[in-house]
Amino acid sequence: MIIAVDGPAASGKGTIARALARHYRLPHLDTGLLYRAVAATVLREEMNPEIEADAVSACSFEDYLLDDTWLRTDEVGKVASVVSAHPLVRLALLYRQKKFAHQPGGAVLDGRDIGTVIAPDANVKLFVKATPMIRAQRRHLELRKQGVFTSLDKVLNDIRARDERDSRRSEAPMTQAPDAALLDTSFLSIDAAVQRAVALVEAAARAAAG
Repeated sequence: MIIAVDGPAASGKGTIARALARHYRLPHLDTGLLYRAVAATVLREEMNPEIEADAVSACSFEDYLLDDTWLRTDEVGKVASVVSAHPLVRLALLYRQKKFAHQPGGAVLDGRDIGTVIAPDANVKLFVKATPMIRAQRRHLELRKQGVFTSLDKVLNDIRARDERDSRRSEAPMTQAPDAALLDTSFLSIDAAVQRAVALVEAAARAAAG
């Protein structure tokens, strides 16, 4: 069973995807980490994320980099949104994601183009969203816990700018697949959102079984 979980930053898609992977005992891939690994490599090598050739040259990173906690920082996240807009970067990482999705037994993947590009044949597709303000509040709290103090307005502006880049890029823009179930987590607790996600997966499985 392949489960595709898409959605914007801080919508809760990663938490939901990890919970679904545990529930169904499937391997999980946060595909955003691949782009963050490219971004981290660009930053470490002091390259320009706006230059596609620089970003592409950073795509041959080793898998162990995905465990680096620096990848989850806001600094790397902002650059990841820039490098992910380059068509050749997305192409360079496409095979790695498709191979993970189609491994024997299935997998759970979360990102922004899983249900539309990486695994359009996924058995279950979810699109997780929340209002920009709710997502900004979540990210703001996250940053404070990391010891990063910035204004909520700045975080909100960053969220909106990232949404704009992700949804308007020419290659694999973030969009809800026509056959994806919508899950709005704006006013749901983590437990309630996970329960709703499991219910949607079960409903999709029943529908597929006829």
